[in-house]
Amino acid sequence: MKKFFQQYYINLFLKDRFFAALGFCVVLFLLKFFFTWLGDIPEIATVVVFILLFVDIFILYRIPKGIDAQRFTSKRLSNGDENPIQIEIKNRYGFGVNVRVIDEVPYQFQLRDKDFRLSLKSAEVKSIHYNLRPTKRGEYEFGFIRAYIGSPLGFISRRYNFDGAKVLPVYPSFINLGQYELMAVSRHLTEMGIKRIRKIGNSSEFDQIKNYVGGDDIRTINWKATARKGGLMVNNYTDEKSQNIYCIIDKSRVMRMPFGGLSLLDYAINATVALTKVAMLKEDKAGLITISETIGSIVPADRKSAQLGNIMNVLYKEKTRYLESNLEALYSSVRAVVKQRGLLVFFTNFESLSALERQLPYLQRLSKYHLLLVVFFENTELKTLSHAPAKDIEGIYHKTIAEKFIYEKKLMVKALNKHGILSILTSPQNLTLNVINRYLALKAQQRI
Repeated sequence: MKKFFQQYYINLFLKDRFFAALGFCVVLFLLKFFFTWLGDIPEIATVVVFILLFVDIFILYRIPKGIDAQRFTSKRLSNGDENPIQIEIKNRYGFGVNVRVIDEVPYQFQLRDKDFRLSLKSAEVKSIHYNLRPTKRGEYEFGFIRAYIGSPLGFISRRYNFDGAKVLPVYPSFINLGQYELMAVSRHLTEMGIKRIRKIGNSSEFDQIKNYVGGDDIRTINWKATARKGGLMVNNYTDEKSQNIYCIIDKSRVMRMPFGGLSLLDYAINATVALTKVAMLKEDKAGLITISETIGSIVPADRKSAQLGNIMNVLYKEKTRYLESNLEALYSSVRAVVKQRGLLVFFTNFESLSALERQLPYLQRLSKYHLLLVVFFENTELKTLSHAPAKDIEGIYHKTIAEKFIYEKKLMVKALNKHGILSILTSPQNLTLNVINRYLALKAQQRI
């Protein structure tokens, strides 16, 4: 009895057309008081309405599973990117039906508009496509797929509940990694904003001896090989390989600032994943260190194929902390872990010149043993405010303060350069491209 109640009553909904027909019957009964010639027409109309109701129930419930629905997603979602979701609907009835599909997306999205309406002919299959953009890493749980089916009579709708419960992890952005991989080896780097850097001199890593062709540098002619071969032969050099590239991510409170739905920490994590991919493509070793008031995760530099997955699994769990980063502990860990000179890309943020000055001694000590690149962020809201015209005295005050903070950011860049520390001051949306640009430039200039 309980199963019958759940299958037929809970999932049965009367539609507007039935109530309209019932209302018409009520009107006929009222008119009968004034127009006796209506006779039994109201009763007959009421009986017809209920007969149609039961016919509609019969044709929708005579098949146990008249509709199939299934959700297709990737095994994991990419943070900050548009992730495609597909729902496939199949009609098993012998007639066309109207379908309303409601997909219960994870609560983190706070979306109530994933409501789709379509018509299906007999045995027809249709797909629904939409995108979801997560802005936080973690686990996202999908709920039921609910399909409301109406026959051509349109008196009732039958609800089908398809168990689409699925928990998907949201990882750092990985959808666009293929584009960065392509750009790293392509001659068309400027299509994605990645610039080609002219090399200065030759790399010191020997690759092969090859025949001389027009345009080769005559300074690379190998005279011994030329004498043996009887034709001009030149030495071919390649970029230095197996360099240590460590991304250091600050997890302190300064990285909690939101931009475009993502925190600065999320932008730094996405840029780290992209830089790791490009560095491994260049046959360098990529590693990771996270820091807050204490040392967080450490992934020693390596270039094995599983390294990117290891770094993503670590970054998947990272969250911001509320205390200031301990750069003294970072210096000790770097000295203990990174034995050879390499490139340290430090993702952090400084909101004032005094904040930088507190950390500057530790940054100088790091730059003494490694090539240090400090990456911090522009405050885009302040930049917008400084460019907007002031309408009153209060507006002038706000604009002046905004320009002061923007000027301090420029002073930070100068202060770092003064002490021989490389820096990038960038907006969050341009972070990944700017970091990859600088890495490729340093590789081309043989500074790593």
